Amino acid sequence: MTSPVIHRVTTLDLAVRPIIWPFAEERRAEIAAHFAEKQRERPKIWNGRVLLGRDAVFTDGHLAATYFETDFASFLAWRDWGFPDAAVFNGFGMGALRASDGAFVMGEMAQHTANAGRIYFPSGTPDLDDVRNGVLDIPGSVVRELAEETGLTAADYAAETDWHCVVSGHSIAMIQVLNLDVPGEAIRARIEANLARESEPELSAIHLVRGMNDLTPTMPRFVTAFVAQQFASR
Repeated sequence: MTSPVIHRVTTLDLAVRPIIWPFAEERRAEIAAHFAEKQRERPKIWNGRVLLGRDAVFTDGHLAATYFETDFASFLAWRDWGFPDAAVFNGFGMGALRASDGAFVMGEMAQHTANAGRIYFPSGTPDLDDVRNGVLDIPGSVVRELAEETGLTAADYAAETDWHCVVSGHSIAMIQVLNLDVPGEAIRARIEANLARESEPELSAIHLVRGMNDLTPTMPRFVTAFVAQQFASR
């Protein structure tokens, strides 16, 4: 297994095109059966429309790629079956919340979600709500996911200009550092209070990462690679 590679870019050019995905078409019956099994395990997951990428190219601080629409069931099967179409990647935005005391703020996914127990920055697989004039709006996706998962709005943090694109296997995590003007414990308490008001929050717990010892196996490799680089540069 190769180590994640991190590209630092300032611009994202992610065109959305009407592409037919052979994997989803040719294995439709198997995909439906797989999703039915997953729904029995976690009845709250639903087969909405999502966006996956292909043809990613990094050049001179720039990422270009093409995205296409598919259903969540096909994405889930592709992921669970070991990424049988190697030309496709899961490319998504993440908001790396950084408190004023340097702690990174991550959420633990609730048991009813497809990634139950995993700990990472607020994020989500892009969907049709993130498309603007034929282009995937990753900055907008980050703002939306943060609001949905934590209750924080763009007024609560200052977004850095660059994106840290972590390529790990068949994923590209486009991570933007979001600086908060309050310490870690205060922002954790605020997010936890917001979660307590929701009937079924996406997150079950909030974790503060202040150093390498706070990293756990439940954090994806693209997250731990990014955090390790950030701590090494301090």
